[in-house]
Amino acid sequence: MNRLVLAGVLSLTVWSAQADQVQVAVAANFAGPFQKITADFAADTGHTAVAIAGSTGKFYTQIKSGAPFEVLLAADDETPKKLEDEGLAVKGQRFTYAKGTLVLWSAKPGFVDNQGQVLSKGAFNHLALANPKLAPYGAAAEQALKALGLHDSLLPKFVQGDNIAQTQQFIATGNAELGFLALSQVAPPDKPAVGSWWVVPAKLYAPILQDATVLKRGEGNPAAAALMKYLRGDKALAVIKAYGYGL
Repeated sequence: MNRLVLAGVLSLTVWSAQADQVQVAVAANFAGPFQKITADFAADTGHTAVAIAGSTGKFYTQIKSGAPFEVLLAADDETPKKLEDEGLAVKGQRFTYAKGTLVLWSAKPGFVDNQGQVLSKGAFNHLALANPKLAPYGAAAEQALKALGLHDSLLPKFVQGDNIAQTQQFIATGNAELGFLALSQVAPPDKPAVGSWWVVPAKLYAPILQDATVLKRGEGNPAAAALMKYLRGDKALAVIKAYGYGL
């Protein structure tokens, strides 16, 4: 009996040593898939990922100010590199975990046509996009509008969200008839499609390469290392692909 009890204690001790926690700053566009990934991550590894979603630009400022994030899943590849160059991220850990797709979406079925001509017709009062200075998807939206020659004429109709999640709320609530989002937000695999959208041709904006990195606060945290490895595993990659991201 004593041997069984001791074995149980040893097993519990080993599991507890493995069950670490990691604080993750997640780009708002990736909140949906990351919620699924973290559930699988906890079940498969015993580690817990505590995530806060927001704009990559704001995360950069917060990290510079000492925010206790240990891993950053950015909406671009520039911010993680900048943090690495500034000594705030661990060198050699950065990699692209997803490639984003920009869409023009409306909560109204049939409002957005499959060629995006609704933009040139201008039969709307408000066009929502994330703040280009804070959110890479907002910057991509501006690039696309400039490439289409519509940026200046539509500028008075812009409604800017702090991040892509707030931008989605503007459109979903009708405060803006349409706007630019990530494909993952409008066509998640676990929910029925709502409204209408146009997948913006990739040639109209710079590639949205979303990089992950371990921040200095996460150096040496087993959960941070495990999460970075897990994001490159088959189960996580299947989730990322299902949400419409490129790999």
